[in-house]
Amino acid sequence: MMQRILEAELMNDPEQAKAYAEADFSEANQLFLALFEQTFPDHIPRQVVDLGCGPGEITLTFASRYSSCRITGIDGSPAMLKLARQRLRHQPQLASRISFRCERLPIPEPFPCYDTILSNSLLHHLPDPLTLWQQIQAWGKPGGAVLVMDLKRPPSRKTAQAIVASHAADAPAILQKDFYNSLCAAFMEEEVKRQLKQSGLEDFQVRTVSDRHLAVTGQLK
Repeated sequence: MMQRILEAELMNDPEQAKAYAEADFSEANQLFLALFEQTFPDHIPRQVVDLGCGPGEITLTFASRYSSCRITGIDGSPAMLKLARQRLRHQPQLASRISFRCERLPIPEPFPCYDTILSNSLLHHLPDPLTLWQQIQAWGKPGGAVLVMDLKRPPSRKTAQAIVASHAADAPAILQKDFYNSLCAAFMEEEVKRQLKQSGLEDFQVRTVSDRHLAVTGQLK
């Protein structure tokens, strides 16, 4: 089995961020949003945080679907957040309910303040994955809904290359390279289960949701 190969934590290169923002992630983003709706059908989001929001596509779409919520998108890359704010300017009706912050985890805020915590494609960027689970525990209110979706590491480099060829054959070379590196930096299901147990979140569910994604869902105690 292929061992994890770390990649850069932040996507700071403007060309890299631009390629990511212009890529078609509609399938994965729709899967993310559908998972939230299916897992938490009765949950009404009020105060939401999107950890690793990137160029803000999920942040804006979530705010559009849930008019009850205010959402903070957090990312460590200024280049990504520049693109997120540009997107927000094209949807001014959401401006009063969305804010973006440039921060890197861990963020030392002292009290739980979010009833909904989202994160898509952040986990594999983190050198220490426990940073994400600890941040979720620190920020989430009791009963808070949590959805984390991320890439799943394939068993070999050859399989990773095949996934890139299957899903990004027409993408720019820089995006193909990033996709391959991200697959190699991702975690397997059993690794994520161990992270959750170590973090006191063993009641959360981990499952494979596509040929290249896994999802973690649960409610905080």
